[in-house]
Amino acid sequence: MRTELRRIFDAESRPTIVCLCGSSRFYDAFQQANYELTMAGEIVLSIGFYPHAAARHGYGEGVAPDSVEKVVLDELHKRKIDLADYVYVLDVDGYVGESTTSEIAYAAEHGIPVRYLSEGQQQLAGGRGVL
Repeated sequence: MRTELRRIFDAESRPTIVCLCGSSRFYDAFQQANYELTMAGEIVLSIGFYPHAAARHGYGEGVAPDSVEKVVLDELHKRKIDLADYVYVLDVDGYVGESTTSEIAYAAEHGIPVRYLSEGQQQLAGGRGVL
């Protein structure tokens, strides 16, 4: 068993909770981050579906950017941020859209630290680690 996962069972307190934020078009980045952070022993909260990936994965159609459902889902995601110890922004190729920008602002207003994928990529390029 990985050392990171073993510490969960030995810990006296709960694992760190992270909320992933970013455009739903970055399905692969969400899956990779979810895996890596889970394997590092963190509880991962993420988006529930990927409307930008509907053609590829067959679900998520019908939620328009200006729909009531989109507004409700954005608010639901902010409740996930409320539960998180930090937010991890998947800013693939530097992209941060309107919804993600509002989530970053929400986290900042509530004192929740925000980290970025691009920071981890820079660290990786510099040989200092992943996250």
